[in-house]
Amino acid sequence: MMTMSLIWGMVVAVCCCLWLILGIRRRRKGEPPLENGFIPYLGCALQFGANPLEFLRANQRKHGHVFTCKLMGKYVHFITNPLSYHKVLCHGKYFDWKKFHFATSAKAFGHRSIDPSDGNTSENINDTFVKTLQGDALNSLAEAMMENLQLILRPPVLPKSKTAAWVTEGMYSFCYRVMFEAGYLTLFGRDLTRQDSQRAHILNNLDNFKQFDKVFPALVAGLPIHMFQTARRARERLAESLKHQHLRNRARVSELVSLRMLLNDTLSTFDDLEKAKTHLAILWASQANTIPATFWSLFQIMRNPEAMKAATEEVNKTLENAGQKISFEGNPICLNRMQLNDLPVLDSIIKESLRLSSASLNIRTAKEDFTLHLEDSSYNIRKDDIIALYPQLMHLDPEIYPDPLTFKYDRYLDKNGKTKTTFYSNGLKLKYYYMPFGSGATICPGRLFAVHEIKQFLILMLSYFQLELVENHIKCPPLDQSRAGLGILPPLNDIEFKYKFKHL
Repeated sequence: MMTMSLIWGMVVAVCCCLWLILGIRRRRKGEPPLENGFIPYLGCALQFGANPLEFLRANQRKHGHVFTCKLMGKYVHFITNPLSYHKVLCHGKYFDWKKFHFATSAKAFGHRSIDPSDGNTSENINDTFVKTLQGDALNSLAEAMMENLQLILRPPVLPKSKTAAWVTEGMYSFCYRVMFEAGYLTLFGRDLTRQDSQRAHILNNLDNFKQFDKVFPALVAGLPIHMFQTARRARERLAESLKHQHLRNRARVSELVSLRMLLNDTLSTFDDLEKAKTHLAILWASQANTIPATFWSLFQIMRNPEAMKAATEEVNKTLENAGQKISFEGNPICLNRMQLNDLPVLDSIIKESLRLSSASLNIRTAKEDFTLHLEDSSYNIRKDDIIALYPQLMHLDPEIYPDPLTFKYDRYLDKNGKTKTTFYSNGLKLKYYYMPFGSGATICPGRLFAVHEIKQFLILMLSYFQLELVENHIKCPPLDQSRAGLGILPPLNDIEFKYKFKHL
């Protein structure tokens, strides 16, 4: 027994020595400072995952604005000076932004690669998104979303006793339910074959979505979904509901989904379930960040009287100028894209809410060895290494944003009440100062629609409801750091609020 233990101990010792000799990457001349970490393969992943912001700040103090960390077998070069962001993006010819994102989508949603170079499809997915989520396409999306939000929020004809009653609910749960249902109907239309049970079907999909989304960070990290059987079954049920045979029975399907159905059928070799899983990727992308962003925007308005007053005045003025009357019996509120764009107070509130809650990781993969030239220095980058920007460092920088942890509803307004676009670091004007949606080629193509959705939700909540927090002086809930790197962080705990219909 002792002999076997000794042998195994020697084997482990030899393996550790080999890893130290062969497995640790050595910093070459001209490369950024390197942190390998102490755990094979994982590197610094555990420290990064526990608190990305503090981990990066600590390495920034130790190494300066550029450094390399081993994370889950990958070498990631973090560029932390916001004055360097535009220089990084100027090296676009050396970057492959698709590789990481396409591989992540395939892992998380269970379809084969959607990269045309892999031969499964010839669709340019980014072109599809730009064509159907921006420009004139936004008009029909905004119209459908406003209609669906009011379908959910505006009451049917009810006795006055019921419309006058306060309802208490978790705010995050409320935003999750309303935005998921309205967004689902906007993208995937209404089921003509089961109109009576349509809402129950969508809420069932909501439950499945929550189960799947709960393990999404683990899937992105590379863990197989078979480790999470409840989430795997939820993913399969969601995909089943998005098969083309079911979508063809739905009315008012969005241009995005209609076009993707056509291109999937004509340009891909995916089977029916894989096609459905590419639609699931769209469902996730449309909901996973918009829902927490909606919560934070509503929460910050409700806990800041000045923000509530300014937002309500702007909404009332906009509706009055548009000739819109708020009522339960009359026509629903309808604002066009130009009117939604001209809401600087709501814009500022949403931006400030996202500044405080976003933790996105902007990633690009090096296609070849190259030299990254920044303002004051240059660094050699190896092929297949990752260049990463972590904008939360910038969003919470007190030099750029004084008192950075405090919500200031007018932070993005100038002295004339218009949108403010001038922010400085080290006395120099920043080209990039607000980046919750990514940057450059990897910027979220649906960002304009997402902001419209949040504005529409806030307009309706301020127009139709009296709103109160159950606890008047509630503290801001902590952010759920388990989703750092994925976008907008949800609250770690829900906040109770009360709402009732106004007497209109």
